[in-house]
Amino acid sequence: MTDATAPAPDPDAPAGTAPAPGPSPRGVSRRALLGWGGAVAVGAGLAGLGAGRATAPAPAPAAAPTAAARTYAFTGRHQAGVVTPAQDRLYAAAFDLTTTDRGELVDLLRRWTVMAARLTQGLPAGPLGPTSGPYDAPPDDTGEALDLPPAGLTVTVGFGRSLFVGTPGPDGTPGVDRFGLADRLPAALVALPQFAGDALDPARCDGDLVVQACADDPQVAVHAIRNLSRAAFGTATLRWAQLGYGRTSSTSTAQRTPRNLFGFKDGTANVMAEETAALDEHVWVQPGDDAAADWLAGGSYLVARRIRMTIETWDRSSLREQEAVVGRTKAEGAPLSGGAEHSEPDFAREGRGGQPLIPVDSHVALAHPTRNGGARMLRRGYNFTDGNDALGRLDAGLFFLAFVRDPRTQYVPMQARMSREDRLQEYLQHTGSGLYALPPGVASLPTGADGGAVVTADGPFWGDTLLG
Repeated sequence: MTDATAPAPDPDAPAGTAPAPGPSPRGVSRRALLGWGGAVAVGAGLAGLGAGRATAPAPAPAAAPTAAARTYAFTGRHQAGVVTPAQDRLYAAAFDLTTTDRGELVDLLRRWTVMAARLTQGLPAGPLGPTSGPYDAPPDDTGEALDLPPAGLTVTVGFGRSLFVGTPGPDGTPGVDRFGLADRLPAALVALPQFAGDALDPARCDGDLVVQACADDPQVAVHAIRNLSRAAFGTATLRWAQLGYGRTSSTSTAQRTPRNLFGFKDGTANVMAEETAALDEHVWVQPGDDAAADWLAGGSYLVARRIRMTIETWDRSSLREQEAVVGRTKAEGAPLSGGAEHSEPDFAREGRGGQPLIPVDSHVALAHPTRNGGARMLRRGYNFTDGNDALGRLDAGLFFLAFVRDPRTQYVPMQARMSREDRLQEYLQHTGSGLYALPPGVASLPTGADGGAVVTADGPFWGDTLLG
């Protein structure tokens, strides 16, 4: 084993950015050996052609990496997949641990960390890959991404409240502290309250561990979760999973604001990756935030909500009604008080009859930071479509993902108010929910002969500040 061969990332840079400005191309692809074979053949031909020349022509400049070949650094102060420019596809999954052995939990997290590090750089989940190794043993990678580029894959992990204190019984009996972590439970990792209008399915809620895989290719994201799930066999079982497509938020000023399934631009006021001061204030947990959980410094909290949209009812609403409900124009996303998409809403501006141009019960009016004590969030939501229900209605909507420094002040009060007063709630139904603590990033990982991370007995892992 050797130390990492790539340049060390800036310790103050988010893990979602490469060491150099912008995303870096993958150095070695899954098809690297084929590429090297072609290069050798071409190189030999060029050597023969150039044998009689005194000088060779200047090489052509290297082509810029395509979006599909993009990679993001795995190691860093923060986990990737938070401020990383939001990719187009999501596969999120929660797991329940079947073991009560702390050592087995650590072993799982260590293996997951190495596998995720490898996958995000376009390497197989294991060093042998899907087509080599002992012929009578299962390959250490399932192989469905063998011919695919890394597609900007990021993998992010979080810990549910039940990891620390177990799951309470139906009669309110306290859960069991299986891993001796109750005294390190973050104070902000609360059990989310039941909000007005919630129709939560327990099978779509919570979980000991959560994994978010984002990529610009759905098969790459699914491949990541599939291999982590396979590695968890005997230690954890899948609790719920959700596929998402068509990001509904931008996390970088370089990205255009996308639209949700209601046809409106979403997340216009999102915290952006370039707002470093705002990230420290609203997203990243800071040292001293929680004396009992200082292990979380550099991490964040993830709020996940599966929100079903009543598409058929919305589609029968007039454009006037839709814009009044949202508080923005459908064409550009500008506030109804005037201006362009990123103009600040003027909630005091009145129209005919002295009525506010932006209705007081519109989504924008109730969600805006000025109406919520200045609280902001970093959102990475995705559309989902999971077929139809028994009545033929679309089971589709928004898989809401938001990263915050303290959900008690940034999410719970706002959602409590919106669930009661927001006109948009008439068209929404929350069916899944979870809150998770995201540990900080991993500083570095040992590497093997193929340049990818390898498992070692004392190697760093997600959550080593908690369990190490």
